[in-house]
Amino acid sequence: MNGAALQNATPTIKQASSERETSSKDWDDEICDEVDAREIFDLIRTVKDPEHPHSLEELNVVQEHLITCNDTENYIDIKFTPTIPHCSMATLIGLSLRVKLLHSVSNRFKVDVRVTPGSHQSEEAINKQLGDKERVAAALENPQLLNMVNQCIWSTG
Repeated sequence: MNGAALQNATPTIKQASSERETSSKDWDDEICDEVDAREIFDLIRTVKDPEHPHSLEELNVVQEHLITCNDTENYIDIKFTPTIPHCSMATLIGLSLRVKLLHSVSNRFKVDVRVTPGSHQSEEAINKQLGDKERVAAALENPQLLNMVNQCIWSTG
């Protein structure tokens, strides 16, 4: 996004999955259905990569099977897999996922966003940053960083 040399200039692109089919029951406000991993995946799959014009789903950074969602315990856990083990954008990707969910799901949910175990050299440091509410809040006070996050979560096409 910033014109600098790309860390992963030729990432592997996968075909995005199709949207979940819906029925009239899905749009009936009288029916209460549990939030599940597919619903969370549908919310985050279109988040854009900070370096490439592709979604995190297309880059295989987010995958439905790496999402745990427990509606009754109000808990969502997302693991994401950077395209390369030394990706300098991993924290920004995790922050973008967290912000997307802050805007999209009820605040009753405790949300954890973490790097998939073994997928990044700085996994522990990134997970610590993403799990620290004060650090996340401070990062979002930085206008330049907030702009980058917004470009990732609100971009289309």
